[in-house]
Amino acid sequence: MALAGTAHYAPYVASKWAVRGLTQTAALELGRDRIRVNTILPGVIATPFIQEPAAGASTAIADFYSPEPFAVPRLGEPADVSGLLLFLASSDASFVTGAEYVIDGGLTLGPALQADAA
Repeated sequence: MALAGTAHYAPYVASKWAVRGLTQTAALELGRDRIRVNTILPGVIATPFIQEPAAGASTAIADFYSPEPFAVPRLGEPADVSGLLLFLASSDASFVTGAEYVIDGGLTLGPALQADAA
């Protein structure tokens, strides 16, 4: 929800967009101290929070997402995100700051063509 508006979630969406601006501001303010600041924007990641109904709910969040229209037709795995985290924490990313990493299998790109239509 940090890349597009979402009806009925204004406070949550506003907080996600704020993180993007704060990331860039912090990167500018802290870069001279050799502190890098980046944002990871994950999509639907297969964790218990997504795959199991919350207390009092009968439906899991994952039930509302079909990965079929994603460019990469599956839910993300925690390892997908942790690999990116490890890269950003490494010296290989020493020149990376103020960046946004969307790791959502193409969810925010829009629907992908079906394999037989491509």
